[in-house]
Parts: sequence; structure tokens; C-alpha cells
Amino acid sequence: MGQDIRICFVGDSFINGVGDRTCLGWTGRLCQDLADRGLGITYYNLGVRRETSVDIRGRWEIETTSRLPKGCDNRIVFSFGTNDTTWENGQQRVSEQDSLKHCRQMLNLVSQQFSTLMISPPPIADAQQNARTKQLCEGFLRVCRELEIPFLDIFTPLSQSTVWQAALEGGDGAHPSAEGYAEIARLIQSWASWKTWFNMP
Repeated sequence: MGQDIRICFVGDSFINGVGDRTCLGWTGRLCQDLADRGLGITYYNLGVRRETSVDIRGRWEIETTSRLPKGCDNRIVFSFGTNDTTWENGQQRVSEQDSLKHCRQMLNLVSQQFSTLMISPPPIADAQQNARTKQLCEGFLRVCRELEIPFLDIFTPLSQSTVWQAALEGGDGAHPSAEGYAEIARLIQSWASWKTWFNMP
């Protein structure tokens, strides 16, 4: 099978693939494609519903350590943020300043140990929350540039995607149907940093 590539996808319900009747989400679709290309992939979905950057910061290290043993080609993909920008009990669940602080601390630490990528959160069917998420995505991009970690903005293209909008309508307004996750997978598969990660043309 060749190289033993192990990937942990760490994040929230969009990592988990909530709402996808195929139970693949975008992470499963990506890894299915890699396996079809003959790569030796072991993939771990570490997405938890409703989790914010606070929650993820508290668990990512302990959950990835046992899954990424020495001697393997170990990698981590992070994606989170929507739960941070959710308005709850009269306030945003996590302030933008704190979200960026948690993001920087996690990525700074993980990138010293593993090859790392970050994917932005997607838009949902809530214009006010999307405005907050868009601003957070811009902050995440700045952090990733500072740390020299590849960052993919899926928020902007999905905001303009009729496929994504239809998938949200077919889902619960936050989580899309299967077609929405397929749309995310296509965006990532066409991303230069993803291709470079696997030496794909």
C-alpha cells in the first residue's frame, strides 16, 4: 500500500458531516478519493457537534496523540468557527478576539509537530451570523498567514454557490444535505495546497 498516511480532521459538526445521508461528509469524500488514487490513508473524523474553539482547544491534543504515532506520515486538518459566532443567551458564544487567540495557540503548537492545513467555516442560512463568520474567517486567514499554515476560504465561494444554497434548504438551515458536503470536497480537491500535500498534479 506504500506510505502510511494518517490524517486527523478536527472540528465541529461540519467536520462530522451532520445531515449527510451518506455519512461521508466532506472529509470522507476527500479520503475516499485519496484511497481511490492508491494512497494508504488512515483517516480519523474528530468532529463534535456544537463545539467551539474553546472546546476544540481543550481536546485536540489528547485525541490526536494516540492516532498519530511516530513513524507515520501524520497530518492534521482543522475547521471550526460557526459555533463561535452563534448568538446564544444574548451574546456571541465566543468573542472574535478569543476565537483568534484559541486558533493561534492551537495552530502554533500543532504545526510544530505535524503537517497542518486549515479550512474556513461555511456559511449557513442566517445572514446576521454569516456576517460575523465572514469577519472571523478574515481573522483566521491572518493568523494562518502569520504562522505560514495553508488556509482555504470556502465561505466566499459557498456563499455564491447555488448548489450550496439548495443543500442548505434540503438540510436544517445550518447543515447541508449530502450535495453540500460534496461541494465542499470539490473546493478542497481543487485547492493547490491540498494537491501539493499529496503530490497531485
